[in-house]
Amino acid sequence: MSLRDAIRRARVLVVGDVMLDRYWFGDVSRISPEAPVPVVHVTRNEDRIGGAGNVARNAAALGAQVTLLSVAGRDEAGQALRALLEAESFTVHLHEDPAFSTITKLRVIGRQQQLLRVDFETQPGTRCWRPSWKPMRNCWPTATW
Repeated sequence: MSLRDAIRRARVLVVGDVMLDRYWFGDVSRISPEAPVPVVHVTRNEDRIGGAGNVARNAAALGAQVTLLSVAGRDEAGQALRALLEAESFTVHLHEDPAFSTITKLRVIGRQQQLLRVDFETQPGTRCWRPSWKPMRNCWPTATW
């Protein structure tokens, strides 16, 4: 069996922190008078799947049969992340917890250079993951070890 065939037959369970990678792109034409930092005039933005979701995307892109299990908040970032995940070709079990804020990494890009990264992150506790355990147990028998 070729490596390509082996990957296509693989069943991969990805469990971990899924996050929203958010990018703000813009032009820099001056330095702020308030502090010696560039002022970025944002001209476009982009949201991408990050963290464990990116791992799942990469495994699926290689041809594996992927299931992603994670937690997101009931917030704007969580809604954006769910919309991105719905467009993917793999199975997603995303528990929504209203007490949890979806992990978001915001990158500000000016002149094709990352100028700043802002992290919005609180680690989910056991209570947050507990509802995900049942789908996880259901996925285990079909995962490739």
